[in-house]
Amino acid sequence: MTDFTTFLELLINGISMGSVYALIALGFVVIFRATEVVNFAHASLLLAGGYVIASLHDDIGFWPAVGVGIAAAAVVGGAVEFFVMRRYRGRDHSVLAIVTIGVDILLTTELTRRLGTDVLAMGDPWGDAVLTVGGVSIAHTRIAALAAAALLITTFLLTFRYTSWGVAMRAAAESSETAALMGVRLGRVSLGAWAVAGGLAAVAALFLTVFPTPGLERATSLAALKAFPAAILGGLDSTTGALVGGLIVGVTESLAAGYQSELAFMGRGLGDLAPYLVMTVILLLRPSGLFGTKELARV
Repeated sequence: MTDFTTFLELLINGISMGSVYALIALGFVVIFRATEVVNFAHASLLLAGGYVIASLHDDIGFWPAVGVGIAAAAVVGGAVEFFVMRRYRGRDHSVLAIVTIGVDILLTTELTRRLGTDVLAMGDPWGDAVLTVGGVSIAHTRIAALAAAALLITTFLLTFRYTSWGVAMRAAAESSETAALMGVRLGRVSLGAWAVAGGLAAVAALFLTVFPTPGLERATSLAALKAFPAAILGGLDSTTGALVGGLIVGVTESLAAGYQSELAFMGRGLGDLAPYLVMTVILLLRPSGLFGTKELARV
């Protein structure tokens, strides 16, 4: 394999994983735009969706299990908003962010108790099949991830742009007080944002746990931590920033891990550390992120 072929393979895989990180980052952004709250419970939504898919695929089939998993994660997200976050409406955003940490601890503890030490297969139809073109090899799962992410992101952007829910969310993000006076039901906007974020997290969980990953395990939820730099460096109030940030994180992680031997002087585990290094550099240059508004206040 030539150096260029290696680079191309790493780049394609990085873009594929970056699109999955973009789905998670988009969930962070959607909730932040609707409520101005940083949702630290996003990892548990991801784990919940993945757990439902892994548990049901043997009984009802893969695609029905995926549908149920997405719906379940959306319901969990909506329930967190309705039964927990709504009770704290009007509180300081820092307090609300801390509440999401508590929610994440509760949900993740229960889900990891159910998982135990098991690694659950997702029952996906792609298996370990690999497509090789011109010496460049890419797993079918990576191709499916890129296609699914592109479809979902396009659908979301169109919905966000042209539907009444999208208009309401943009209005709430601009000025929640003015939006409420104009008749926008902020509760519905917030509920919809949490549900959408949960559904996107479930899809991301699927593609984070298929080949070459062995399956769903307790540590799967940590993938949300990799997507968090994507949301931050892109700008927490920017949907475009989430997409660009996800791709930057995915490509950076892939290249850093692929060229680990050449970068051995920087220590091991550079692939896991690289996204945070990139985030730090970008925030030093642009504290609000690549596409974030300068007026944005961080938690």
